[in-house]
Amino acid sequence: MTKRLEGKRAFITAAGQGIGQAIALAFVREGARVVATDREAAKLAALDGCETQILDVLDDTAFAGAVAAAGPLDVMVNCAGVVHQNTALTCTDAEWDAAFALNCRATWKGMAAALPAMLERGRGTVVNIASAAGYAKAPPNRFAYAATKAAVVGMTKATALDVVTRGVRVNCICPGTVDTPSLGERIAANAAAAGGTEAARAAFVARQAMGRLGNAEEIAMLAVYLASDESAFITGQAVVIDGGWTL
Repeated sequence: MTKRLEGKRAFITAAGQGIGQAIALAFVREGARVVATDREAAKLAALDGCETQILDVLDDTAFAGAVAAAGPLDVMVNCAGVVHQNTALTCTDAEWDAAFALNCRATWKGMAAALPAMLERGRGTVVNIASAAGYAKAPPNRFAYAATKAAVVGMTKATALDVVTRGVRVNCICPGTVDTPSLGERIAANAAAAGGTEAARAAFVARQAMGRLGNAEEIAMLAVYLASDESAFITGQAVVIDGGWTL
């Protein structure tokens, strides 16, 4: 049986853990040739079957060079991101700048690096990782994060429209609360106020309509679909996958 991404060349940022890692491994299972990148070399060690590369997506020159060196891409996945806990009253200038640099600027630069070759060949797909937060709903204490992820949705739709007649598709995935190392960091940060780690984790679970957190593999399978030819008539969409959180 033919694999869903057989023969496709994919480039994935922040592939060292969580959703990015799950996407990289799912793509390999589905037959893609994957260039998996992360700024931390140790996190790339578990990515069997991938070509791995240390990359800081905040370095514009290095980012563009890595994408160019990867050769003509069929799929670009912009997964790098950061979550700050703040409100309009507590957000610092440093947090705001860091959130927009990693969540938005790096997504822009990833698209800008990958699109020219895709447009020249008349085919390709971009998958950006946005969030249900900021697009469909706003959780408490996520001011800068919600702002940046809403911006990713806007950039996705604008870019999809600009290339819609040229054989290239651009979509974004909007996950809800997913059990990843990033969530673990937020649970740890909330533990003292919540009365312990288990209580902090329970608070995240309690707000889920399905009564559980998502897992990275579930997000990865949606990325496989959006990267595959099965989704050939889908572009400019923000696909929410949140277990009913936004209902």
